[in-house]
Amino acid sequence: MTLNASDLGAIEAAARCLAEGGLVGMPTETVYGLAADAGNASAVRSIFEAKGRPSDHPLIVHIPPAEGGDWRAAVAPLAREVPDFAVALMQAFWPGPLTLILPRRPEVAAVAAGGQDSVGVRCPAHPVSQALLVAARALGVPGVAAPSANRFGRVSPTTAAHVAEEFADLGDEQLLILDGGPCPVGIESTIVDCSRGMPVLMRPGMITPAQIEAVCGQPLRARDEAAPRASGTLESHYAPRAKVRLMDGKQLQSALDVLGADAKHIAVYARTTLRAARTVVQRRMPADAATCAQELFAVLRELDATGVKLIWVENPPEGADWDGVRDRLQRAAA
Repeated sequence: MTLNASDLGAIEAAARCLAEGGLVGMPTETVYGLAADAGNASAVRSIFEAKGRPSDHPLIVHIPPAEGGDWRAAVAPLAREVPDFAVALMQAFWPGPLTLILPRRPEVAAVAAGGQDSVGVRCPAHPVSQALLVAARALGVPGVAAPSANRFGRVSPTTAAHVAEEFADLGDEQLLILDGGPCPVGIESTIVDCSRGMPVLMRPGMITPAQIEAVCGQPLRARDEAAPRASGTLESHYAPRAKVRLMDGKQLQSALDVLGADAKHIAVYARTTLRAARTVVQRRMPADAATCAQELFAVLRELDATGVKLIWVENPPEGADWDGVRDRLQRAAA
């Protein structure tokens, strides 16, 4: 069942669904999430089951905006310890596309955390998700676990229609989708591990390392073997059915020249203007990272739906602004 978030009673219906242990397709500024009460172990297990996701692969818990702007108090029900640099990041970037991994209170969100002693937390900026989280809190749901609302490892959804396509086999009584329009950011949040006394980048996004370091006042370290597991960090992820291959503009043109009319099984997503047979499906990649991120998953889904076997993508430009897009494409191509 899909409800328009602007319709009277839609937010309240979705909040009741969460409070009763149900699943909700929830819009955020990044991607749509498959949400359930983070404190309800059975409801959280239904997320893993619906997605086909391994139960030890942790989920991010989404919380409503802090009352009175006190972020330390807002995460206190989940986190047993909150370092000062993590609070500074919350104050700078929440609500927004940043997830922080914090030491978890042992009595809460164990299933959502994949059994780890840490938990990923964020406050989304989307007005619909904020309204839903506030309404759910009033019904006794302090936070919701919400990974991307797609089958595990596949392309993330950025519209309510994408969610409906992913879970077409679920009945109205199994999933309620709240339609809040297209997601304005388009790729998942930046993830920073704050559980070990220093900031560690776990997953790049649209908040850059330089921005994080400026707020933290200390260097952002690279992920290491001691880091906790985190969402979206598997080598292969965000993948369409067609095989994705990354190339530079010259390689793309050379490959298209070699194939000629035989390239009808290929789709191309590139910034470079390319000569190709009419049978080749082409989409122009935006020249700026933010616009590309916003449309990336929707374009991959669109190209995949044409039935091509290969999707050739031009490598993103160098620069930290493109790190999030680059990360998603590299995992899609893996």
